[in-house]
Amino acid sequence: MRALAVTPIHLPPEEIRRRQARYDRLAPPGLSVELRDVGPAAPGSLDDEASIRASEHEVAAALARAGDGWDLAFPDCVLDPAVPEGPAPAGHAADQAVPVNGLLRLSSLYLSAMNVRFGAVVRNEAIGAELRRRLTAYGLDARTAGIEVLDLPFDAVADAGAWNAALGAAADALAAAGATAVINGCSAVDVAERRFAARIVDPTALALRLMVIGGSA
Repeated sequence: MRALAVTPIHLPPEEIRRRQARYDRLAPPGLSVELRDVGPAAPGSLDDEASIRASEHEVAAALARAGDGWDLAFPDCVLDPAVPEGPAPAGHAADQAVPVNGLLRLSSLYLSAMNVRFGAVVRNEAIGAELRRRLTAYGLDARTAGIEVLDLPFDAVADAGAWNAALGAAADALAAAGATAVINGCSAVDVAERRFAARIVDPTALALRLMVIGGSA
C-alpha cells in the first residue's frame, strides 16, 4: 500500500525530513508513506482558529490534487483537517482523488471500539478546542475523559524532551479523571518509553497499523 501524507502547515525541508524519517520508522510492513509539504499558502503553525481553518482549506486543496497512484491519503495532523466528519467511515468525496483517512478518527474510534476511556494532550488552547470539536463530530464525547493543554511553543513538536517533560502532569490529571489511555495530540512527537499514569497512545503509529489492517481486510 502507498499512502500520501500532507502536512497541515508549511514546514522547512529539515522538518519534512525529520517527519518522513519518523514515518519510515513507524510504517508497518506492507505500507509506505510519502510525506509532502502542504505548500507556502498554509500557515507556519496552528495557534488560533484562523490558522486552523486556513490549514484545513490548504490541506483539502493538496489532497484534491494528489493524483493517481495512491491507495490512501491522510493529513499529517491529529486534528484531521479536511477529513470527512461524522461517525461513518471516511471514503471518497467528490473532490478527493483518493480515500482520505484521519489519524484522530482512526485512533479514537479504535479506542472507543475497545471500550477504552481516553483523554488527550495538546500543545495549545486552539488545538484543544479543535480536537474537542472533532471528537464531538465523531460521536465520542461519552468516551472522552478530557483534554489537557501542555502550553508549549511550536518548537516543542521537534523537541521530544520538552514535550515529554510536560506530559507527566497532564497524564496524571487525565488518569484522575478516569482515562486509562491518553492520545498524544500531535502527529509528529516521539513519546518517551517510560511509565505514565495512563497509557500514552501515539495516534500516528496506531493509525498506520489500522490502515494496513483495513487495506488487507
